[in-house]
Amino acid sequence: MSGLHKENDMNTRTDILKEAEELINGERQTHYGKPHENFLAIADMWSAYLGHAVSPADVCHLMALLKIARLRNGPHRDSSVDACGYMALGGELEE
Repeated sequence: MSGLHKENDMNTRTDILKEAEELINGERQTHYGKPHENFLAIADMWSAYLGHAVSPADVCHLMALLKIARLRNGPHRDSSVDACGYMALGGELEE
């Protein structure tokens, strides 16, 4: 593997993480409100539907899995970015 290929890989991963960071700390937070409040509302609805407790962190992890499942059909940058964002928010909500 050439040094150029490694550099391009690092640029891609960095770009995906930066894009996810910009979305979860900017536009999406503006549209959907504070992550804890939004994911708590989703968790409450899912808990009522499923008949057992779902946490806000569970919601993030399950949404990341949804994005990963979509990637089984081929690469789609948006799904990779969103999965990174959901995992970051899930990590925050576990604390």
